[in-house]
Amino acid sequence: MSDTVPEIAGEIVRRAGNARRFLVAIAGPPGAGKSTMADHLAAALKAQGESAEVLPMDGFHMDNAILIERGLLARKGIPETFDVRGFIDIVRAVRPADQEVLVPVFDRSREIAIASARVVSPEHRFIVVEGNYLLFSQGKWAELEGMFDYSIMLAPPIEVLEARLWERWRGYRLSEEAAHAKVYENDLPNGRLILENRRPADITLAIA
Repeated sequence: MSDTVPEIAGEIVRRAGNARRFLVAIAGPPGAGKSTMADHLAAALKAQGESAEVLPMDGFHMDNAILIERGLLARKGIPETFDVRGFIDIVRAVRPADQEVLVPVFDRSREIAIASARVVSPEHRFIVVEGNYLLFSQGKWAELEGMFDYSIMLAPPIEVLEARLWERWRGYRLSEEAAHAKVYENDLPNGRLILENRRPADITLAIA
């Protein structure tokens, strides 16, 4: 990519000025590299003497029991399978930097969200929020508009996403049939939905 993570971190610090709290959104389809970039960006901000923490949207997956009840387990990851109200509430709680906020983290190996697994402290100046729907223009997700101070959209070509998704699900030792279903019946259609219904970002990267 033309913009390196340290360069992006530098731009974010410049834009933040003297702000006590600055929220950065990293959005994109499944397999785009959001989690990796969020971790690298937080590290780059810390390398510049700043304090930063990552807030992952994946912690707000609905529990599998609820998804089974609603007939949505096979589509886990689509917009309707997240606790969007809970996520928005957390973003609003984090915004003022006036209290400690405990946030959930998703354990993909067990397919469960772990409550209160990460601390966002008032001392964390930069909060790097990452997830599929941060710039999604449909449904209740649209209420996130205006909540972030800087936004990054990761939009790799579909063939890159396809390869990464195959690698992901094979890495979890799914059968070829199960991995095929994850990639072609859920993740790639969902990725196209995200890419086709996104609000403008401050910066869009084809490869993270």
